[in-house]
Amino acid sequence: MTAGTEPAEREMVADGGAANQRLDRWLASVVAELSRSRIKALIEAGHVRRDGATVRDPAEPVRPGARYVLAVPPPARAKPLPQRMDLSILYEDADLIVLDKPAGLVVHPAPGNLEGTLVNALLAHAEGELPVIGGEGRPGIVHRLDKDTSGVMVVAKTDRAHQGLARAFAARALERTYLALAWGVPGEQAFRIEAPIGRHPVDRKRMAVVPRGRPAATRVRLLRAHGTAVSLLACRLETGRTHQIRVHLAHAGHPIVGDPLYCRRLPAAARSLPAELAARLAGFPRQALHAATLAFAHPVTGALLRFETPPPPDLGALVNALWPELTEIPTSLV
Repeated sequence: MTAGTEPAEREMVADGGAANQRLDRWLASVVAELSRSRIKALIEAGHVRRDGATVRDPAEPVRPGARYVLAVPPPARAKPLPQRMDLSILYEDADLIVLDKPAGLVVHPAPGNLEGTLVNALLAHAEGELPVIGGEGRPGIVHRLDKDTSGVMVVAKTDRAHQGLARAFAARALERTYLALAWGVPGEQAFRIEAPIGRHPVDRKRMAVVPRGRPAATRVRLLRAHGTAVSLLACRLETGRTHQIRVHLAHAGHPIVGDPLYCRRLPAAARSLPAELAARLAGFPRQALHAATLAFAHPVTGALLRFETPPPPDLGALVNALWPELTEIPTSLV
């Protein structure tokens, strides 16, 4: 495909094996980077030609020997607008902001979430101070948390801070510890999961442990166990892959409570719980994951900074229901 402001075109000739297939289904098998629903919409919008003639019927049978051209319009570029929101700021200076992101808040605009994101809120808060490194849609963002993961994040306000933080993340020179409520109890008090992560071969919305994935490693410590049913885990990232902790724990047989992508059915471990508690865990509406600590050297001054936040009320209440004796929820790996 070609880049630029003009539509990117893919040209292909149908072979005999494509005879009588639906056009949208065949194009989706050839153009793997686009979903069938996206291709169907493009056909209906007049972005497909057969031997020079526009085709608008996604169900039209493919004609062997015909030359098809799929024109994919470039994505619309939308500059995010400032939106005032309440932010839990833990630290701020001329170069960076450290905040406690609530669950449910998307970090940066994306299809389906163009407004009401953390970036929109930061633009209003910083009033033009955020750098545009990384693109207009992600000003100041050097790392992110999933929408339904809560906890500590750092955002750059200047180019030099952005570059310094990016180097620190690339060099793994930060300490990032998460709290996770997971099904089952690991057989070891402390262990390390090292398994490559890449896009799931079938479900493109998910990540998975795959042989040719990017290297990924997570250190895990068992903090508390509720019988054999549920564990409170501290997880420290050595790398920062998409959905890393969620994928690694599911791969290890301990999916995170409430995870809609990697824990789609109630595990057998829940059977040992009282019915009321099992129902409460099964009904938790998001992944029970919280970015509890973040420690790093200030990218400009070099000062060592460390931030720690307790889980938000919904997760904290669930932890206290399992371990009512806990007056303070631990986060340390040591």
